[in-house]
Amino acid sequence: MADKRFEESNIEKGFAKNTTIIIDKETGVNYLWHTDGYAGGLTVLVDENGKPIVTPNN
Repeated sequence: MADKRFEESNIEKGFAKNTTIIIDKETGVNYLWHTDGYAGGLTVLVDENGKPIVTPNN
């Protein structure tokens, strides 16, 4: 079985609302996934300079 490319971190769950940080293990780029009821959205997390937040690979 192949390794999973994405890893979930910092998961916050509530009634019909969920927020998850997703880390791409190949690039280290962090994404924010948020759902509220039937709606949801995904975006790249950026620092104060507008550059993507990258988690170093081990």
